[in-house]
Amino acid sequence: MFNTEHVFFDAGGELLRRRGKEMTIEVMNVLIGRRPLESFKALVTHLDLPDDPVELLAESRVIFDAMLQTRLAPMPGLFELLDLIDRRGLPKGVATSSPRHYLHNVLDPFELRPRFPMTLTAEDVTLGKPNPEIYLKAAKALGVEPAEMLVLEDSHAGTQAGVAAGAHVVSVPHEFTIAHDFSGAKHIAKGLSDPYILRLLDSAD
Repeated sequence: MFNTEHVFFDAGGELLRRRGKEMTIEVMNVLIGRRPLESFKALVTHLDLPDDPVELLAESRVIFDAMLQTRLAPMPGLFELLDLIDRRGLPKGVATSSPRHYLHNVLDPFELRPRFPMTLTAEDVTLGKPNPEIYLKAAKALGVEPAEMLVLEDSHAGTQAGVAAGAHVVSVPHEFTIAHDFSGAKHIAKGLSDPYILRLLDSAD
């Protein structure tokens, strides 16, 4: 929904610069789609860093939160998409691998938290994406069968989680995930205003 990966790329760049390393799309793809601590454990292994993943994550959050204040922006078409969903009276929610405080920090500047009565975060699941647990819980919380649920995802791990749950998955990659494997997705969209997404929502019962 937001350009958080772009902000995270810059924050990760600063974190790694302090250690004489460089942030690249390859490194970014080690992090994307995982729960935070899992991401930083993978980062330590990938770059052979001497840091404790817990401490590295804490430092990253400080950098990221500072950058978020001035760089956070909604993805094109977000508010139009939410308005369409509301007009159709469809239930909606957020199912993210990020922690709850992070989700609130992203939604609150745009007063979006009240528009999502259902939110699931890293604290609500035992297994992170690509495990389908979070989307199975999302379907139950929304009162729909998984096959009736449209999932919009931007990464391989998220797409696989939605597919494994039996949801109708549309992948919406950005510049950091464009090369990901989106096998199983019903469609690969060019953005949130992709006609395929709008047709699905406009025809939903």
